Amino acid sequence: MAQKLGNYALGKWIEGTDDGELLVDASTGAPIALASSKGLDFGDMMRYARQTGGPVLSRMTFHERGRMIKALALYLIERKDKYYTISYQTGATKVDSWIDIEGGIGNLFAYSSLRRQFPDQPYSIDGDHAPLSKGGSFIGHHIMVPKRGVAIHINAFNFPIWGMLEKIAVNLMAGVPAIVKPATLTSYLTEAMVRDIDASGILPPGSLQLICGSARGILDHVESQDVVTFTGSASTGRMLKSNPRLIEESVPFNMEADSLNCIILGEDAVPGTPEFDIFIKEVRKEMTVKCGQKCTAIRRVIVPENLVEDVQIQLGKALSKTAIGDPRVEGVRMGALAGRTQLEEVREKIAQLAANATVAWGDPNQVEILGGDKEKGAFMAPVLFVQPEPFKYTEAHNIEAFGPVSTIMPYHNLDEAIELARMGKGSLVSSIVTANDQTAREYVLGAASHHGRILMLNRDSAAESTGHGSPMPLLVHGGPGRAGGGEEMGGKRGVMHYLQRCAIQGSPTTLTEVTQQYQVGGAYKDPGQHVFRKYFEDLRVGETVHTHKRTVTEADIVSFANVSWDHFYAHTDVTSLDGTIFTERVAHGYFVLSAAAGLFVDPGKGPVLLNYGLEECRFTKPVYAGMTIGVHLTVKEKVDQETRSEEDIPKGIVKFLVDVYDETGETVAIATILTMVAKRR
Repeated sequence: MAQKLGNYALGKWIEGTDDGELLVDASTGAPIALASSKGLDFGDMMRYARQTGGPVLSRMTFHERGRMIKALALYLIERKDKYYTISYQTGATKVDSWIDIEGGIGNLFAYSSLRRQFPDQPYSIDGDHAPLSKGGSFIGHHIMVPKRGVAIHINAFNFPIWGMLEKIAVNLMAGVPAIVKPATLTSYLTEAMVRDIDASGILPPGSLQLICGSARGILDHVESQDVVTFTGSASTGRMLKSNPRLIEESVPFNMEADSLNCIILGEDAVPGTPEFDIFIKEVRKEMTVKCGQKCTAIRRVIVPENLVEDVQIQLGKALSKTAIGDPRVEGVRMGALAGRTQLEEVREKIAQLAANATVAWGDPNQVEILGGDKEKGAFMAPVLFVQPEPFKYTEAHNIEAFGPVSTIMPYHNLDEAIELARMGKGSLVSSIVTANDQTAREYVLGAASHHGRILMLNRDSAAESTGHGSPMPLLVHGGPGRAGGGEEMGGKRGVMHYLQRCAIQGSPTTLTEVTQQYQVGGAYKDPGQHVFRKYFEDLRVGETVHTHKRTVTEADIVSFANVSWDHFYAHTDVTSLDGTIFTERVAHGYFVLSAAAGLFVDPGKGPVLLNYGLEECRFTKPVYAGMTIGVHLTVKEKVDQETRSEEDIPKGIVKFLVDVYDETGETVAIATILTMVAKRR
């Protein structure tokens, strides 16, 4: 009897029922598990997430969330071997499984590292302040806070681990809990990992829940603060997107749908060039990895008309070397489709594509395998079509066989190649293989409107390229039109999907307190002593040191030119100033900044460990000999840092606003410097 998969809901595991859907091994047809969601109350699950997981996550700072995600990644990577064993049952080879398992965990690592791009606060500040009044006493800003709902992730069958982790990494970083609904077909792999996540105790209760089996009706419980994401077929996505409850509550719906992705062979990439070989390798890989079951897989192979035969021959040779079979058998390079249902669906689409195209290689009904069961398994050989008239017969631009199937089609010039790429009506990704950078530029500018990502491949980038089919955590994954119109991941951009942007208005002093970032014009706070004498914990945003003043001399300007070797004419040659904005010899901007440092630095040994760098710097008014400058040094922002070892000095980064002003009180230079400041031991 197959085991019954569990559902993780309301902080506990709830076993499925005996009449659940039977899940089988994609290679042998052997029973694996029964999946059922009977007995789950989706409304209760969502309330639990909002009331239990949400408040804890939203109170955590971005840095705390990032460290939590990193801890989870380290925990899971130690247990990766067990996931490979289970993954083989989905028909995935070791390489396929590596993309799913370690690629998914890699997303956790990538998002944990993003914490350094956010403030050490539960919220984020978006952009610069907006001056709203003449005198500067009334300003505006934008703050971004975690939504107070739950992220509902409805995932596809082809990546049961990556699909979950690439999404929850983002919502957890934002401070929002999640309910994950993997495709039932391969949910046993997702369930195995969630059991480990639960056992780790790393995530706060209510942060993550899992539904194995049907989630029909879950969208009837969404509220305005929730976010729904969907990965899968465009038809299913459109059906879900039109749910009345989503519309009534104005719930964001992020859709990433399968699309008719393409690759372009540049006219310069003829046989014998590295680019031609790169092209053949990339197409073969995208047809066979995951048995072609990738939303980013290449479906349309667009080549110069005089190279169609060469591409057809070389691709056929490459595909003929691909050993197909049970991924647990040594030597197998392409496994099975995820199930017999998928196999029949792919064969049906192949029959539709064959109406006006020629099969150049492969037979969907004939396959030689190593291991596995040909009758019970879901094996299929790659199928390569040739469509010589792609503008007349458009099946390849409209029908996707979600398996190892691609169509070669010719173009006469680059404009035609761009038009063919656009005929996919919106794709997740396109690639162009060319050594001509001008060709790459023209293609990108012509095709970017219809694609979420474009890869430019040549001999310079191929060795380290992650390839056509690999979305990267810090780049957006999604696309317009047929691809769903959504965006996933994308680094900070992805996190923003789970944050609410709110415009805030008030005095600079009030906004300083709200944002915990000093706003120019805000009240200065008396630190009681020089800020360089205070430990990290003791510093408060807004504390300011008002320095002594210094009069700049011509000797200062000449000496700085000699020391720095900066002999730009405006600093050294008064006879060359006609027609410039300067009326006399002007002090170097970096001299002004250096002189400011001489004024605000407290030289004695103290909690300040080192200068960490400049974040921004502007010189706003010329400084001439005879002018007198002073500095307001203000604590602008504090960023905590975790210790990396017992020997590491506890410390944080303090951003100081350096406002250099002249004898009239007008700012002549303004900069943000970063210092590393020790904590109390």
